[in-house]
Amino acid sequence: MIKRHKTAKELFSYPLYWAECYGVSPFLPTTREEMDALGWDSCDVIIVSGDAYVDHPSFGMAVLGRLLEAQGYRVGIIDQPDWRNTKDFMRLGRPNLYFGVTAGNMDSLINRYTADLKVRNDDAYTPYGVGGKRPDRAVIVYSQRCKEAFHDVPVMIGGIEASLRRIAQYDYWSDEVRRSVLIDSTADILLYGNAERAMIEVTHQMAMGKTLDELTDIRGTTIVRNTPPGGYTEIDSTRVDWPGKVDQIYSPYEYIPEGKCQTKDEEESDVMPIRVIPAPLRRGEKLDPEKTYIRLPSFEKVSKDPVLYAHTSRILHLESNPHNARALIQKHGKKEIWVNPPPIPLETPEMDGVFDLPYARVPHPKYKKARIPAYDMIKTSINIMRGCFGGCTFCSITEHEGRVIQSRSHESILKEIEDIKDKVPGFTGHISDLGGPTSNMYTLNCNDDEVQASCRKLSCVYPTICSNLNTDHSPTTQLYRKTRAVEGIHTVSIASGLRYDLAVEDPEYVRELVTHHVGGLLKIAPEHSEQGTLSKMMKPGMGTYDRFKRMFDKYSKEAGKKQHLIPYFIAAHPGSSDEDMLNLAVWLKTNDFKPDQVQTFYPSPMSLATAMYHSGKNPLKPVTYKSEDVYTPKDAKQRTVQKGFLRYHDPSNWQDLRNTLIKMGRPELIGHGDNKLVPAEEKDKQVRRRPQKAKPGQATGASHTSNRPTMEKNAAAEKARRKNNNGGVAATPTKRRKTKVKSRQQ
Repeated sequence: MIKRHKTAKELFSYPLYWAECYGVSPFLPTTREEMDALGWDSCDVIIVSGDAYVDHPSFGMAVLGRLLEAQGYRVGIIDQPDWRNTKDFMRLGRPNLYFGVTAGNMDSLINRYTADLKVRNDDAYTPYGVGGKRPDRAVIVYSQRCKEAFHDVPVMIGGIEASLRRIAQYDYWSDEVRRSVLIDSTADILLYGNAERAMIEVTHQMAMGKTLDELTDIRGTTIVRNTPPGGYTEIDSTRVDWPGKVDQIYSPYEYIPEGKCQTKDEEESDVMPIRVIPAPLRRGEKLDPEKTYIRLPSFEKVSKDPVLYAHTSRILHLESNPHNARALIQKHGKKEIWVNPPPIPLETPEMDGVFDLPYARVPHPKYKKARIPAYDMIKTSINIMRGCFGGCTFCSITEHEGRVIQSRSHESILKEIEDIKDKVPGFTGHISDLGGPTSNMYTLNCNDDEVQASCRKLSCVYPTICSNLNTDHSPTTQLYRKTRAVEGIHTVSIASGLRYDLAVEDPEYVRELVTHHVGGLLKIAPEHSEQGTLSKMMKPGMGTYDRFKRMFDKYSKEAGKKQHLIPYFIAAHPGSSDEDMLNLAVWLKTNDFKPDQVQTFYPSPMSLATAMYHSGKNPLKPVTYKSEDVYTPKDAKQRTVQKGFLRYHDPSNWQDLRNTLIKMGRPELIGHGDNKLVPAEEKDKQVRRRPQKAKPGQATGASHTSNRPTMEKNAAAEKARRKNNNGGVAATPTKRRKTKVKSRQQ
């Protein structure tokens, strides 16, 4: 019998590597001199990152570095190296096991460019916020430099940039579908998602003498194969237009590749017969997910066929539940990209162990007093959970962290508050956030392990909240109360995203939040007002927002506090027409909202909304060439106008909005009044002074009987002006004319 709800080896149960005798480093070394001070002759693992090194659990390099250190390994950090040559990549010497490469906490292209593809001048993860300290496509560049520096050292890539590019993906910046980053980077293995389990397993296996070529079935990893593994059943999902009657497909793998030796090992691995089942026939047969993989359309096909791209995106997202996901395979030329199923989520004791590691909680001392903006933002914030089951199509959190919520214990969180009090310089008693991807999903998960093990829903809260979802916020409410009671803590803010459709299910939580944890303004994200667009986002309707607002206003009044909601909206999202944006703008004006910071849809790699943007199809439903088309504003002018609707109150947008309203046949919204969206254009923007009759004796330069200045008065005024401009000496008209002529000649 197959166990449906899968478990994994406990994160801290591995035997420690021999180098654990060196103990804990104050900071992971970034130079050879620091290694010497620790008594190290070499590093076992070297992490290369596009971020400045901040030893804090919100920075990926610190988390994985400290975790490997706790397993007994010596870990070095190469932070923000100069990628133009290999010198920086050699500064810690040759690692004994591998290089671990990441672009950092952000995708390097999103970090560098706005949604309008304009270059940003700053980088929050760099000292002083200086931009340009990491290359575009940093994972590819760093990996190739590591290979140039030490060609025989394995390279492991990971982090959000690599994670969201594990298969062929649409690239907004080049407007094309690119190959898996594993191919382009020439790396040996890719770890996707939160990679603690995979990194520890891979590292221990390599320390025992195994090569990466032997590590083919570790969850959360992506590798390159020459052929599919033997003994599997392949579900062929390379087409969307299967004919009505589908015959069983002959397997192209049921032969021994030419030139291969028929040894026993090879026969049991790559040359064993493989059953190939067309996708339409798979429903009637129960297959062991451990020995089944899905063949995706090849890179060559999805790069030329947007419909197949949308189909591929749908499959990837349906195979994201770690308890029932099957491996994926996608051909890139003569190579096969093999994506193992997602990692098993961490249990609460494991999450506690990761966050209880001995972080210094400050930037590396080499930066001295340099300000790192990202650190300033999170130095007194606490991450209490991971994951998101919201499934918002424009967001990539789910594709990276998964849908299963992983939560820490109250004790671990309270311990971190004590660490902040002890270690953060200048701490004033304000905890800036208790949150994560979504602050009020803490401890919320499926009530039934069996249901969770078989579920393939893309969202637990859309179109309605699943009946199997636990929506009890009491553990979060109790946590808030405990943190406020810690000695030396005077304020605990909640700054992370809030799912108000979940919050309204627990009024006591909303009361606690509004009474004690809102500092006047609370940011929430309805994203849109129109159902057509919301359905492409997988977001709830405005009725839920209205319900939450009533609760928010009620509890604010009871607390004697004047507080407001700050809603966030997205312009130019797939499915959003100008009419939708107009209706949203009218809603904003009716509710007296004048957003200052607004967002234009940013097609990040691998998200479902990006698949809509590229393909014009809706991957939330089965995709065919005749399936639903999705309108998406792509033209720069269209995107600007849609963004302008969100800032209808900004005069710089008025002319574009007037033109658009006229084209839409809605000129009645132009003018002055509460029922108008933008004011009418003023024909003459200069306000002329109406002539007034002078009073007798008034020194106006005009006679009291005429509004026309007299020549005598004008001459006197001109003479006085010339006298003032020349130090009291009146310049003659002749001199003035000569001066002008000379000036022109010059």
